Amino acid sequence: MLREAGAEVLDLGTNSAAPVDYPDYAEALGRAILEGRAERGVLVCGSGVGASVAANKLPGIRAAVCHDCFSARQGVEDDDANVLCLGGRVIGPELAADLVRIFLQARFSGAERHCRRLAKVRILEEKY
Repeated sequence: MLREAGAEVLDLGTNSAAPVDYPDYAEALGRAILEGRAERGVLVCGSGVGASVAANKLPGIRAAVCHDCFSARQGVEDDDANVLCLGGRVIGPELAADLVRIFLQARFSGAERHCRRLAKVRILEEKY
């Protein structure tokens, strides 16, 4: 769907039906963003929660579990989310496609209150 829409896609796997460990893919995606090889990313696990927890361990990654359109847009506009986490056991493919489109089309607002809050998040990352 992303390629058909003209997006450049960096596919980091998995390419197997065998179970995998989501922290490995969360790290690979987070590193791609931090290294500038990707602007944003999408992670999928059973609920989306584990992938979000793992991705958020990387400083500078702001991963959000979103299963509704409002959160997918607002997470970027207000919180500058750069990773969308989806639960493959929670939502279907049509909603997932809608959420990815909304997430990728959204832009950070840059509003003062949001910048102030994100600065505090960066301080937390540096502190711990």
